Amino acid sequence: MVTIKDIAARLQVSPSTVGRALADDPRISRAVKQKVAEVADEIGYVANRAAQIMRGVSSNLVGLVVPDIRNSFYSTIAHGLSKCLEEAGYQLTLSETDDDRMTELRHIRELTSANVAGVIIVPSAKPHPSSVRLLKAIPHIQLLRRISTLGEQWFGMDDTAAMHQATRHLVQLGHRRIGYIGGLAELPTGAARLHGYRSALANPSAKNDGLVELGPPSSMEFGSEALRRMLALPKPPSAVVIGSVQITQGVLEELHVRGVRIPQQLSVVGFGDELGFRWWGPGLTTISLPVSELATACGLWFVHQIKHKSVNAAPYSSITPPTLIVRGSTCEFSRAPDGRAARGVSASAG
Repeated sequence: MVTIKDIAARLQVSPSTVGRALADDPRISRAVKQKVAEVADEIGYVANRAAQIMRGVSSNLVGLVVPDIRNSFYSTIAHGLSKCLEEAGYQLTLSETDDDRMTELRHIRELTSANVAGVIIVPSAKPHPSSVRLLKAIPHIQLLRRISTLGEQWFGMDDTAAMHQATRHLVQLGHRRIGYIGGLAELPTGAARLHGYRSALANPSAKNDGLVELGPPSSMEFGSEALRRMLALPKPPSAVVIGSVQITQGVLEELHVRGVRIPQQLSVVGFGDELGFRWWGPGLTTISLPVSELATACGLWFVHQIKHKSVNAAPYSSITPPTLIVRGSTCEFSRAPDGRAARGVSASAG
């Protein structure tokens, strides 16, 4: 393995001079730094991060901790953050928790032991106390979800407004039995989206048994199963609003399998604006969220805070507004001359 001594021998300078040059020490001239860098590149020198960590030197790694990389939200965020951090001389490393707080703790411990420059985290519903303690000791920022015990620095979406817009759109089209399929209320995003749905209903106090289904936000299977239960109700909904990308995918798959005519039998508002959503059926009416812009803003802010050593110092929140995109999967609710619902999906549809 090529060492600092090999570079020093080639340049006929001391190893300490080479070490300082590689560390960008201001005592070393720009010309010497350039020569050291050229020789290091020529002979294939790679810095020994383990040795640097033992000396207490922070690495150039930034950890991204997310629940599920299969969710396009998180893969898009990872891509945006990686590009942003790379330009600033940092490297993104990815950890997946599956929303399990013990897995989350294990990843945070590993990142801490590697002396990462910072951590960007989409936290689980109830982070382990040890996770809270470890994160308080290093620069970190919460993304999408906000847990008060982890601090007051957060970049996210206006989840309440997102579901309020989606549900209000259906109410304005005349729908009254509107189903909601979304993430668990234990998650801050799940609770906010559920609140947005309920706040937009024409009659929030009306008894709507079976019209709310909450489950794992990353589960397509839950989306399919929840829709089946709703459509099997004695009085099924005339419209459905959905509170996560992967649940949306599960619902759309189930509608396709059952042969439900959209929007004639059921109006649907999805979550997220995947490329495929634009082509699905008549085009999916959905909530669009500028995830790439959110990731870039978070990355730029975090890099600035790390370099100025001011992360975790003062409360900071950045809220990105949602946009309702209306396509062909929603239409006005109509009634038969006798006052009964003219549209709806029976349990045997498909």
